Amino acid sequence: MDDLIDDEPGGAVPGNTPEYSVSEISGAVKRTIEGNFARVRVRGEIGRLSLPRSGHVYLDLKDDRSVLASVIWKGVAGRLAHAPEEGMEVVATGRLTTFPGQSKYQLVIEDLVPAGAGALMAMLERRRTALAAEGLFDEARKAPLPFLPDVIGVVTSPSGAVIRDILHRLRDRFPRHVLIWPVAVQGAACAPEVARAIRGFNALPEGGPIPRPDVLIVARGGGSLEDLWGFNEEAVVRAAAESAIPLISAVGHETDTTLIDHASDRRAPTPTAAAEMAVPVRMDLLNRLRQQDGYMTRAARQGVATRRQRLGDLSRGLPRPEALLDMPRQRLDRAILQLGPALRQAAQVRRSKLDQLSGRLEPALERAVARRRLELGRIAGQLRPSVLRNRSIKERDRLAEVVRRGGRAVTDGLARRRERLSSLERLHTTLGYEATLQRGYAVVYAGEHVATRVAAAQGAARLQIEFADGKLAVAPTDRPVPAAPRRKSATDTPPDQGSLF
Repeated sequence: MDDLIDDEPGGAVPGNTPEYSVSEISGAVKRTIEGNFARVRVRGEIGRLSLPRSGHVYLDLKDDRSVLASVIWKGVAGRLAHAPEEGMEVVATGRLTTFPGQSKYQLVIEDLVPAGAGALMAMLERRRTALAAEGLFDEARKAPLPFLPDVIGVVTSPSGAVIRDILHRLRDRFPRHVLIWPVAVQGAACAPEVARAIRGFNALPEGGPIPRPDVLIVARGGGSLEDLWGFNEEAVVRAAAESAIPLISAVGHETDTTLIDHASDRRAPTPTAAAEMAVPVRMDLLNRLRQQDGYMTRAARQGVATRRQRLGDLSRGLPRPEALLDMPRQRLDRAILQLGPALRQAAQVRRSKLDQLSGRLEPALERAVARRRLELGRIAGQLRPSVLRNRSIKERDRLAEVVRRGGRAVTDGLARRRERLSSLERLHTTLGYEATLQRGYAVVYAGEHVATRVAAAQGAARLQIEFADGKLAVAPTDRPVPAAPRRKSATDTPPDQGSLF
């Protein structure tokens, strides 16, 4: 297309150059670019990155001098093995096209891969640093593994050798119930499926139809950095860090390290080692149990023997039971010996008091009764004439009733006092020692005093023994001397009161 020719300063005069519309020019440019760059591979660093809700990805590929606008349509973005990140050096494969609405060209990316292992490692290090700054890799937040889990959840491919190695190792060590959540272990579907599996196991309710695992194992065999990249994705790392169930990561071989290894509670170098971490060896536990049982048995026997010896040592320091009872038995004997004389003395004191009371009571009662009778007779003599003169027959009858009641009251009072006197007399007889003599006992007198000890009897010049029917004098030669029989009183045969002891 030729340039316009200016013939005069005041205006431009058109030559033989053809005239195009804006759309024609835009279409010609589009055909030229798409025809010459239908399939290109561009290496560059991802600059500006935009992720709208439509699912398309808009980004810039740049180097130190130029910037190339690029777009990844939604269907292609979902199939990418590595999600684009700002600052990531990549090799983009696609086609160049134009966008007529803004008069610019752009690269429509159909495949996007990191530009070699160095780019992946640099991106991995940036991601690891960012996640570590959030505290997802802190040791303080990691949970201990259960000693013997009942249910083990395994997140891996169901068709690989990894699950067979785990099941075989668990069967050899300690068979447990295993739940397998099948996932893709590489490719674009790896990261979302592994993250969903970890969260799915954690969402199982306690006591539900599907048992909730006590420990999780996320496992995969070895591979290249690109093959293991799904376990470096942020979604997988966050799911592992959020897991309430203790998680063991067993991704790759011992030299392979992924970001899920830093977020998990324990890292196993291989899937087989993860199974060994999950359960102990059953035979080792049985042997340890037998060993502990032997320790407990020996300790119990030794403890019993030690305590038996200690008990024997202590028992030798205790006094004999008979010695403990000697002093109380002696005090009891002394109390028994003192009880008889004390009872007799108390009975004599009360008998003398009773005799005194009864001697004073009967004359006093008789005098009181005679005095009351005379007083009543005098009152009756004074009342009778006036009553006969001034009261009617009814009042006279009432007065006679009062007189009869008064006489009856006096008679009843006398009868009660006589009964009381008789009761006191019977009590006097019962408490007296004469009743005790009727049961076969005897009282020994040494002179004027009662002899309660052998020493008192031996030192007396003359003894008297009082029985129920009289006293018997005993000479110093121990020959009995007859004494005058005691006059029996009316109270010599009291009612039987039983033994005092």
